[in-house]
Amino acid sequence: MFSGSIVAIVTPMQADGAVDFGALDRLVQFHLDNGTDGIIAVGTTGESATLDADEHIEVVRRTVAKAGKRIPVIAGTGSNSTTEAIDLSHRSKEAGAEACLLVTPYYNKPTQEGLYQHYKAVAEAVQIPLILYNVPGRTACDMQPETVARLTAIPSIVGLKEASGSLDRNRKLISLVGDRLSLLSGDDDIAVESTLAGFKGVISVTANVAPRAMHDAIAAARAGNVDEARRINDTLVPLHKALFLESNPIPTKWALARMGLMADGIRLPLTQFSAPYHSQVIDALRTAGIAFA
Repeated sequence: MFSGSIVAIVTPMQADGAVDFGALDRLVQFHLDNGTDGIIAVGTTGESATLDADEHIEVVRRTVAKAGKRIPVIAGTGSNSTTEAIDLSHRSKEAGAEACLLVTPYYNKPTQEGLYQHYKAVAEAVQIPLILYNVPGRTACDMQPETVARLTAIPSIVGLKEASGSLDRNRKLISLVGDRLSLLSGDDDIAVESTLAGFKGVISVTANVAPRAMHDAIAAARAGNVDEARRINDTLVPLHKALFLESNPIPTKWALARMGLMADGIRLPLTQFSAPYHSQVIDALRTAGIAFA
């Protein structure tokens, strides 16, 4: 159902931290013009942790309106509170989202049974397609492939964003659930190889600044054009690394500002991109053939 290069879009902000909806419209248009296959609104890259609930839903609503059903908009609605995840999912559905992306509950470290019951409760409460999201490096919670397989019995669970960083894990998921879920890489650096192995695509940070190249690389991988997929990805490898020199989305927002697409706004506790790293991002943008000021 969901496939290709799906961008985990940043939430543009003004210098005082206010959401810049004009810039959000420009970013969505940038993706429409450059082949992006879908948008995640207010995921981790969208600074969901520091947007209040009303801002969160307004960003979803504005993204849906600008996309105009030309590509799907998926709302990030995960929380470490099941009640809050249900509420955000309800409100995002009302705002027009076509699906919800739900990260595993962070900090409180649920058991595998707790993860199953959490997702089951959201699925029973909100009638909308759900994409699971496993990113143990951020959440201190690792949803095991066997738990994912168990969750596939719930019809509204249609996908998984897997960001464990392991090709071996991804291959195991393909063998267990590849015929039942849309498997999407959450790691740009192994997205092409994961897609060549059988994933349906990527939910990407790199696509924020290189949407056309990410789309083309994933499209080539899905078509089985191994050499072309790897050739394009080779131009993006420096970006995959440089955009994580500091916590996501700090480097990505800095790069987008250099590209003239938004201002430098970001919210505490995230801070402006450290100057010693600037040259590495600039070099990566050049390698990818991206114009910037």
